[in-house]
Amino acid sequence: MTQAQAISKTIERVLNAGLMSNKSDGDFHPEAIVTRAELASILAKTFKLEKRNTAAKEDIEVKDVSRDRSDYSAIQLVLKTGVMSGYREGMFFPHQKVNRAEGFAIFAQAYGVFQFSEDTVAEILGQYPDAGEVPDWAKKAIATALQEGFVNTDVYLQILPLNPMTRTDMAFALSQYLDKQQQASFSQ
Repeated sequence: MTQAQAISKTIERVLNAGLMSNKSDGDFHPEAIVTRAELASILAKTFKLEKRNTAAKEDIEVKDVSRDRSDYSAIQLVLKTGVMSGYREGMFFPHQKVNRAEGFAIFAQAYGVFQFSEDTVAEILGQYPDAGEVPDWAKKAIATALQEGFVNTDVYLQILPLNPMTRTDMAFALSQYLDKQQQASFSQ
């Protein structure tokens, strides 16, 4: 299977699972950059954040996210559950593009960051020549994402933490997550 075929299969899988959807023009746009609002919507669906205890908290006031937005409840879920946080002065910046370090770290946060020791984090990250570019705040979460296979490192053999997170990157992580869910159901 070619790389293009593998990407197409991955995208089809997450579309069929309802974890992502095509853009309003009907195309997936695999190289489009994931925004904070899109990431919030994907994570709320994927990890069923509405079922977490903290989801029942009062809504958090966010100055740049109005209640009439279609993704308002997803943004509230990621904020109330602590999966994502806002920025200074009560802002969320829903249209801000996400880089791979942010996207995979937040994905790992929703998944459940492992409590690796600093040595284990260094060992996991040390396998990648660009690990030094991973921000300190993201290292433990990125180590979890790498350990669980959520980061598509096959093509470049790098993390590329400062590169923009594309919709293909997110589809890959979601597909890997679906594999884990499928494996867990088979082992029960």
